[in-house]
Amino acid sequence: MTFWRGWAALLGSSLMIGETIRSWDQGRNLLFVLDDFMIGIPLVVTAVLMSKPTIARACAFAASFAATAGMLYGSFFGKLIDLSDPASSNIEIHLLTSLIGAAFISALAGLVASIRLADRYLSTR
Repeated sequence: MTFWRGWAALLGSSLMIGETIRSWDQGRNLLFVLDDFMIGIPLVVTAVLMSKPTIARACAFAASFAATAGMLYGSFFGKLIDLSDPASSNIEIHLLTSLIGAAFISALAGLVASIRLADRYLSTR
């Protein structure tokens, strides 16, 4: 559990910090910046809350990974389809696509792990 809590906090923080770096001084619409905060904050908050797990917290932890995977899906595959399309970003498109892909895969891994952890938690109650 401790590994996945740390992973969620790291993933959530890196999404928010990465989006800030990517968008800095690029004139991007604020909504495209805040979407990463909308998935990063729940990851960090639920990671902290899972220090004292409850059924509701375990469900919220899994849901935060699910929301992250869902939002990263469109971002990753949208960039993967057309790597020649320049993005308004401070990060080169191939590196950006690789970073988003790694975040997407780690969100999927976190989703599977958090569901298994929630199931294990529920079965011991």
